Amino acid sequence: MQQPAVPTDLHDVIVLGGGAAGLMCARVAGQRGRRVLLVDHAEAPGAKILISGGGRCNFTNLATAPDRYLSSNPHFARSALSRYTPRDFLELVEAYGIAWHEKTLGQLFCDGSAKQIVAMLLEECSIGGVEIACGRGIGEVRHADGLYHVSFGTRTASAPSLVIATGGPSIPKMGATGFAYDLARQFGLKVVQPRPALVPLTLSGEEALFRELSGVATPVIAEAGKASFREAALFTHKGLSGPAILQISSYWKHGEAISIDLLPDAIPGALVAAKQANPRAGFARTLSQHLPERLAAALAERLALSGELGTMTDKALNAAQDRLHDWRFTPNGTEGYAKAEVTAGGISTADLSSKTMEAKKVPGLYAIGEAVDVTGWLGGYNFQWAWASGWAAGQVV
Repeated sequence: MQQPAVPTDLHDVIVLGGGAAGLMCARVAGQRGRRVLLVDHAEAPGAKILISGGGRCNFTNLATAPDRYLSSNPHFARSALSRYTPRDFLELVEAYGIAWHEKTLGQLFCDGSAKQIVAMLLEECSIGGVEIACGRGIGEVRHADGLYHVSFGTRTASAPSLVIATGGPSIPKMGATGFAYDLARQFGLKVVQPRPALVPLTLSGEEALFRELSGVATPVIAEAGKASFREAALFTHKGLSGPAILQISSYWKHGEAISIDLLPDAIPGALVAAKQANPRAGFARTLSQHLPERLAAALAERLALSGELGTMTDKALNAAQDRLHDWRFTPNGTEGYAKAEVTAGGISTADLSSKTMEAKKVPGLYAIGEAVDVTGWLGGYNFQWAWASGWAAGQVV
């Protein structure tokens, strides 16, 4: 009986996707002595890493914890995050002499360039003998004879382990697609409905009048459901953006209003106290002590409060302050994947092992990073998930 031919392009592991998660997984597996092939359709790996953090790569967050992630299973990320921490990645960064600094809220950035992070990961892959094949579109992927067979360019490679690390469809101009979901479904894995996350919100109708404030930013507390974030909000010609809005967008559901506290530092009765201190002060002028002048003027107009504070009742001023602490906007949508920093939803965690990232019913198939239904807050959390999930899979493939 004739034996089946052994593929000539045989590896231990094939990693699909050369982003943060894919590079980490390939690096770890390669340095364990595995023969690793990493395939990416982009001309060079690490494209999203290079543009992150304004080109300086917000590569992790010291405040990383499972409750900073959204998922249908809020506990899924706990295992990987506990086993590969921000300090672990920071040790790697420091071993390469990459200077870094902490911004607000635990966010770590390169002093120099995101190129340093990509170069570090590529050097780590080189140490592990990882073969990287870029600029080749991935064609057919199939499973037969205990091996995964992947066609890319003019080649077909095979391996007993296949890692899906192609991310989600956010930032399509970088070549992002929903390929990971198609592949997951092909092998019987469920996909939680993907949607843009960490994305600006759009306004229509009367609320669109705030477009005249395009470019104005102010510190706020933004709330949607039970989620609340204190950071800056930015008015745009389409609606609302800025860190507070990007954060809340991941929790916002279509049709719901979001609440914006425009006076997060004002004490109760502040406007009445201002009247008592200076009754001849104008309402808009008083607001401008807390808010940008253009925003203060627009809000005074919306509240139909013009003139001097002394002409206004305490009741009217308290009502105005209450409104400013809870200004409601009802977005009509988001700016979509084109402006989304990440994708929420993705390959269902119910079908994956939280320890190894392997598909429970499909031996040898793994999914990591943004392709999975785990989405972090703004500020380096999604990179840390990429490192942690890539590390977890790299340990066992």
